[in-house]
Amino acid sequence: MRLEPTPELEAFREKVRAFVAEHAPGTKRHAGVRAPDPGLMPAIRAWTAKLYEAGFLGITWPAEYGGRPDAHALEPFVVAEEIARARTWPPVGAAALASAAVIDFGTDEQRARFLPRIRSCEDVWCQLFSEPGAGSDLAALQTRARRDGEDFVVDGQKVWTTNGQHADLGYLLARTDRTTPKHKGITAFALDMRSHGVDVRPLREITGTTDFNEVFLDGVRIPAANVLGRVNDGWRVAMSSLGHERSGVAARGVELFAALDDLLRLAGDISFGGHPALEDSATRQTIGEFATRAHVNAAMVGLARSRLLHGTEQSADAALGKIFFSELNHDLVAFGVRLQGADGLLAEGDPAAVAGGWWQDAHLYSRAYTIAGGANEVLRTQVAERGLGLPREPPGATVRGL
Repeated sequence: MRLEPTPELEAFREKVRAFVAEHAPGTKRHAGVRAPDPGLMPAIRAWTAKLYEAGFLGITWPAEYGGRPDAHALEPFVVAEEIARARTWPPVGAAALASAAVIDFGTDEQRARFLPRIRSCEDVWCQLFSEPGAGSDLAALQTRARRDGEDFVVDGQKVWTTNGQHADLGYLLARTDRTTPKHKGITAFALDMRSHGVDVRPLREITGTTDFNEVFLDGVRIPAANVLGRVNDGWRVAMSSLGHERSGVAARGVELFAALDDLLRLAGDISFGGHPALEDSATRQTIGEFATRAHVNAAMVGLARSRLLHGTEQSADAALGKIFFSELNHDLVAFGVRLQGADGLLAEGDPAAVAGGWWQDAHLYSRAYTIAGGANEVLRTQVAERGLGLPREPPGATVRGL
C-alpha cells in the first residue's frame, strides 16, 4: 500500500483548493449530511454547476457527457476532501448515485435527457430506497409498481429521504413482481417528484432540523420509458450504483481531523478549577486516543484507496470504514459536549451556547451516521459473513454458553 500522493495529484489538489476558495457558497453550519434551507438552494445549484463545468464533478463519466475517463482515479476523493476542508456545501442530493445508474444501465435517450441536467444542476435527485420496514434490509421493500399500458402505477411509502423537499427527480426502487424472492422482482425508476400523487413530508428530528423526509406515493404514474435497466432487475442496478460512490469516506476523514482541531481549541478555552481543561492529564489522554483513532481511520481510507487503484477491493472494506468512522465521530463530539459541563445543555439559538451550539447539534446528529447506509449492527454481520467467511446461524439456533 502506498499513501504518498503523486506530484500530479497534489497539483490537482491545489487547483481544486483555489477553486473552492473562490466559488464556494459559504460555510456549512451543521455537521453531517444535512439539507440546506430553501433560500440556499439557488446558490448551491449554481455552485454545483460550476464544479461540473470545471471538471471537478462527473470525472469518471463518459467523455461524451463531460467526463474525463483518463483522469487519476483518486481525483474524486481529492475534490470531496477539499470541499470538506473548506467546511462548505458539497453537492446536495443523490446525483452521484443516480448518474451511475443512468450511465451503466440507462438507454441512450435517458443519458441524453438526464445527465446534462445533472451537470447544470437543473435537476436535484433524491434517493427513494428505504421504507419504514425496509431500511438495513432493503430487499424487504414493499412499495409496489404495476404496469398499466405505457406507465407503471406506484403505491407505497419511502422514508429517510434526504433532500426530498428539494428534489426534482427521485431514484426509486419498487417491487414489480411479488412472486419472486425478495432480491428479485424489484425495478429501478426515475420519478418526477412533481408527479400527481407524490407527497413529501419533512420529518423534524431531534436536532430541530428537517433533513429527512417521508414520501408517500399514491397512484403515481411513471412512464415505462423511465425504467432504469430492465424490469425486475432493479436490485442489480441499485447495488452497482451504490458501489460507485466512495469519495464520501474521504470527506468524512477530513471532517474528523477538523473536529479534533476544534476539540483541542475547546479544551484550551474551558477551565477546570481555574486551569485550562487541556492541562488535565485525563483530558489530554482522551484527546490523544481520539487522535490515534483518527489516524487509524485515515490509514483505513488509504488502504481502501490503494485497493481501489489495484483492483483488489474487499467486500468488508466499506462496512469496516463506515463502522469505525461513525463510532469515533460519536465519541469525539460527545466528549466535546461533556467538556462544557452544564453549558453542554445550551443548544443553537442560545446566545451563550459554545460555538453557536455546533457541538450539541453534532452530538445529536452523530447517531444518524451509525444508522444511515446500514446500521452498524447489520454491517458487523456483513463483515463476519462476507469478510471473514463466518457461517450464518441456522434459523432457530440457540447461543450456547450464555
